[in-house]
Amino acid sequence: MMRVLMTVIVVLVLGLAGRPASAQEQFWVQIEAQPNLTDAETRARAWSAVFADVQGFALDGSDWYAILLGPYDRDGAEARRRQLLSENLIPRDSFLADGTGFGQPFWPVGAAALPDRTADAPTDAAADTAAATPDAAPAPALPDETPEEARASESLLSQTEREVLQEALKWFGFYTSTIDGAFGRGTRASMAAWQEANGHESTGILTTAQRAELLAGWQGERAAFGFETITEPEAGIEITYPAGMLQFDHYEPPFVHFAARDGSDLRLVLISTPGDRATLTALYDRLQTLEIMPPEGPRSLSEDSFTLRGESPDRVAEAEVGVSRGLVKGWMLAWDPSDARMARVVQELRASFRPVGDRALDPGLVPLDESARQGLLSGLELRKPRLSRSGFYVDAAGAVLTTTEAVAQCGRITLDGTVDATVTLQDDATGIALLAPVRPLSPPAVAGFQLAPDRIGAEVAVSGYSYGDRLSAPVLTFGTLADSAGLDGETGVKRLSLAALPGDAGGPVVDGTGAVLGMLLPRATGSGRVLPDDVALAATGAAIAELLAPKGVALAEAVSQGAMAPEDLARKAARMTVLVSCWD
Repeated sequence: MMRVLMTVIVVLVLGLAGRPASAQEQFWVQIEAQPNLTDAETRARAWSAVFADVQGFALDGSDWYAILLGPYDRDGAEARRRQLLSENLIPRDSFLADGTGFGQPFWPVGAAALPDRTADAPTDAAADTAAATPDAAPAPALPDETPEEARASESLLSQTEREVLQEALKWFGFYTSTIDGAFGRGTRASMAAWQEANGHESTGILTTAQRAELLAGWQGERAAFGFETITEPEAGIEITYPAGMLQFDHYEPPFVHFAARDGSDLRLVLISTPGDRATLTALYDRLQTLEIMPPEGPRSLSEDSFTLRGESPDRVAEAEVGVSRGLVKGWMLAWDPSDARMARVVQELRASFRPVGDRALDPGLVPLDESARQGLLSGLELRKPRLSRSGFYVDAAGAVLTTTEAVAQCGRITLDGTVDATVTLQDDATGIALLAPVRPLSPPAVAGFQLAPDRIGAEVAVSGYSYGDRLSAPVLTFGTLADSAGLDGETGVKRLSLAALPGDAGGPVVDGTGAVLGMLLPRATGSGRVLPDDVALAATGAAIAELLAPKGVALAEAVSQGAMAPEDLARKAARMTVLVSCWD
């Protein structure tokens, strides 16, 4: 707003001033309010560089200071407000004030207090005396109105003034309907709720003093946020953001970063990239894995947009992103949950966000090496799971078989890093666990189990995420079937000669045709024995089937086919294999 005002020719603006009002009828155009005297004087001084009739008063019963233009008679004040609004010279929420609740003046410095308008108009001599006494006591506030008097004063409000009251009630969360200036049942209920929350009698009709209090608080908060509408040219986004709290920091496609001015954890990220529905879905999955977005909270994905909200004891984050005409654009805000005002910032971001133009942030806008990229992405780095193991699909509903090691003491479990899952079976004796996705999915492939007798010495392989989430696809590790029982002859397990890694545990063990022989178990620890690296154990298909049957999961039988080339076997095994991640 100040950038606009600086371009205004002062002489031209002075010519807009309305005629002065008599002492019996005075109205002002309130343009701003500040929560402390220092800021109020600074802002009044800035306004005075543009307007000749700036005045400032402390507001009785609060710590707020109002900055105004005037005084005029009522018609002159309204005409002045409308003309300045039409030229974007004052904030849209500027309103008429009749002096009710005005206390000690603070601007211009040395100005006299307003006379008590409940008494007769002062004589010229009395006015001269008041003007000569800078420290005169403030005039007593007018008595509050009865509901009948409040309704009468309310009837004098213009359509714009009524709409502004609704906007102020909406800002504080009391009003949720359309801004239409109609004071119906919903508006009356919101007024009563505001009155109750602020220690007033809940009549549903705001008195003149209460209207001034509501609007001053609204203006004051908005001034503290310093809302400013910007058009981000590189990203093609228009948005109103709290410039008093945030400032542009850097580009990191597809993100435009805004950091807190006070060094707090407040973060705003604008999102802009070329893309389609697939890009939108990928971004939806990726944002949920970022450190800035807590994993718990509501989220929704539709054909052309998604919303995310993450909540934790030390952070709240919200994101809204949509796709249109080959461009994916949106925003994400993260803040300290102790700051209740941020709900109003989210409301402003949501209402003002608008894609503009036909361009998105150029992915090559800021060429960076990896170390610089990681530095700029502080807070947007991927959240890491505590443990990652393997698993595989065992039915068409997306049930996943894995090892109990993968699901022990997890705050959250995901499949392939994006789909949340719950434990439906956990058998510590066999080391077998069964997971169910929380939302329906269609597995690329379901395991088919071998029912024929084992062939000792046959070549086998395990498909697993050997290196956890560091690779985007499973690894196939080859070996042989050493025995159809354990080292001590125990049943329900098979011994393999295969050098598996910890991340492979839970993966399917397949033969050369792609049929599943069992599930790889983690290496035993704490037994006092150290086994050779190429000794591994797998739960048998029979043991798995026995555990899963009570859960209504019947294992599919492998379709008989010949031996497969290694690359074909790897592709088939990878389609049924799942990355199982355990999160704190």
